[in-house]
Amino acid sequence: MCGTTITGNELGLTDKNHACACGGHADAETSTPAPEDAIREHYLVDGMTCGHCVSSVTEEISALDGVDSVNVDLNAGGTSRIMVVSSVPVPAADIRAAVTAAGYAVVTG
Repeated sequence: MCGTTITGNELGLTDKNHACACGGHADAETSTPAPEDAIREHYLVDGMTCGHCVSSVTEEISALDGVDSVNVDLNAGGTSRIMVVSSVPVPAADIRAAVTAAGYAVVTG
């Protein structure tokens, strides 16, 4: 653990019990509207604690063919919910591999 406690950020998000485990120092929740005909798949991911974690996972998943956007509902230190929006089906195994490459674990999906 890096020992830095995050109590807020420029977006007004707060997590009073947060101690960053990955070295990043910003909380984040990403959200992008998706077209009505888009494919939306949801995954639960363990281990994310801050905005840096969100960025790492988002970057890895976004690099996959067909992924249009990644929306993360960060639950610092718990299980975070990720929605992958795509125009074509993206294999769950590819999502799992991307999350693993970022250093985290998919617990469902």
